[in-house]
Amino acid sequence: MTIPTVDLRSWRTASPRARAEIISAVDEGLRTAGFLLVTGHGVDPALRAAIRREARAFFLLPPATKEAYTAKVGGRGWLGPGAEANSYAEGAPSPPDLKESFSFAADEPTGNAKVDAEWFAPNTWPSETPALRADVQTYLAQMRTLSDELLELLAVTLGENEDCFTRHTGHPTWGFNINWYPARDVLGEPQPGQFRIGAHTDFGTVTVLDRQAGRGGLQVFTDADGWQDAPFDPDAFTINIGDLMARWTDGRWRSGRHRVLPPPADAPTEELMSLVYFYECDPGTDVRGTDSHVYLRAQLDAITVT
Repeated sequence: MTIPTVDLRSWRTASPRARAEIISAVDEGLRTAGFLLVTGHGVDPALRAAIRREARAFFLLPPATKEAYTAKVGGRGWLGPGAEANSYAEGAPSPPDLKESFSFAADEPTGNAKVDAEWFAPNTWPSETPALRADVQTYLAQMRTLSDELLELLAVTLGENEDCFTRHTGHPTWGFNINWYPARDVLGEPQPGQFRIGAHTDFGTVTVLDRQAGRGGLQVFTDADGWQDAPFDPDAFTINIGDLMARWTDGRWRSGRHRVLPPPADAPTEELMSLVYFYECDPGTDVRGTDSHVYLRAQLDAITVT
């Protein structure tokens, strides 16, 4: 499976020849799988560990306590068991995804009341885990910077001006999910065809995923190899492009199709947690004749289990 690793520290200082090699690897990875691994990002592992620790304390609260934070898909708050089925975005029937999430999204108003009401509402912060707020806000600021740097790398890879994409991220929307995948000894036997997250592509420009290794972990689909376990590097973020970016390239790059396996029978106590940052663009951006946020809303609605 062709999923290259890009060291951003090397990219920033690379010679023209080294840059050409990186560009070639990025282009190949995004044409075949829609995925990259990225190191040299500068995000402290201790921050990521702290967010996981604080979020786990929330997920282990009684259901009645968590229900006070219930949100809709694409909103701000807790998504409980059975809230999402990501395979619905592909039109595929399946049982709901085996996960819980706490979701955050863009919250700095634009001044346009209609846009702000739909896309820039305040975030929800659980009072039971007060340390979570500062750590998540620090992480989100770093994700925004990293995502813009990735968009600049992608623009250069395409032979475009560096700001080809970031000129559309002056006041972008984004989403951030802390996904908790409970163990099989908590959930019981999965239903036939039930996954921690069903097969799908993401909807936006780039996704920055901080994940944990596991038997029931991430798989990526390519035409050549079908479903394969995604390569893992604890120091790297897993990056995939979404539907808007694939559309922006007229299909040269593929929106990375992926899924998260069910909790494994041979590791019944395995629980995992992923930090998933979905980067998008400014509301109303025209992406090859498609209104970016009409598309995003339709996809968020599609994966909602009603």
